[in-house]
Amino acid sequence: MQTTQLVDALKRELKARGINYATVAEGIGMSEATVKRMLSTRNLTLERLDEILEATGIKLQDLLRVSLADEDSKLISELTDKQEREIVANPALFATAVACMNLMRFEEILDLYALTEAQLVAMLTKLDKMGLIELLPGNRIRVKVARTFRWIPNGPIMQFFRIQAQEYFSSSFHGTGEKLILVNSMLTRATIEKFIERMQEMARDFSRLHSEDTKYPIDKRHAHSLILAVRPWEPSTLRPLRRRPDQVR
Repeated sequence: MQTTQLVDALKRELKARGINYATVAEGIGMSEATVKRMLSTRNLTLERLDEILEATGIKLQDLLRVSLADEDSKLISELTDKQEREIVANPALFATAVACMNLMRFEEILDLYALTEAQLVAMLTKLDKMGLIELLPGNRIRVKVARTFRWIPNGPIMQFFRIQAQEYFSSSFHGTGEKLILVNSMLTRATIEKFIERMQEMARDFSRLHSEDTKYPIDKRHAHSLILAVRPWEPSTLRPLRRRPDQVR
């Protein structure tokens, strides 16, 4: 993240907390005019930024949160139903979309899939029009999805993955990089809502690790799929044994 983005986030956070430039200036031993000039021109060293954060009680994590939220607001968080149907209906487009979201480069996608350069460019152009990516000069790919991006709940792509679920769970989950955990619990609605929040955090962590590992060559990275699910459920063979089968909802 660039320093200018942090400065913009700092200005927004100062305003949100009602901290004026005079207070900042007093805290770091500078004139108010100098502070105004530094922030307006974004001419701020990291050392000076640290001083301001310490003086105002603002944490760097706060600035990162504000900056990422601002960046996310400029990115796509969901496709339309029509766009998802178009992706599902075209295996080459689907494969290209997944590859892009895995931050693969043009050459890596060509190496992985049996597509010509012209075919791949055509797929990328379609994804560009959808707003999922930006196809840059030299066939460079800039992914334009927000950290909050999701497929439409019960939409075309989620329905596709549900169909593939049987194949997904056919593994013994005993191999390298595989794990299946099944835990049954009796929980209150409030407790399960808290756990769902933790599941969402885990999904964000998984996405963050994915971004961090892009620094490694493609032959060192392997496709993994994470499925997090929780719901009121018990095997259908057990439901008739209940004294009140209607209790299962």
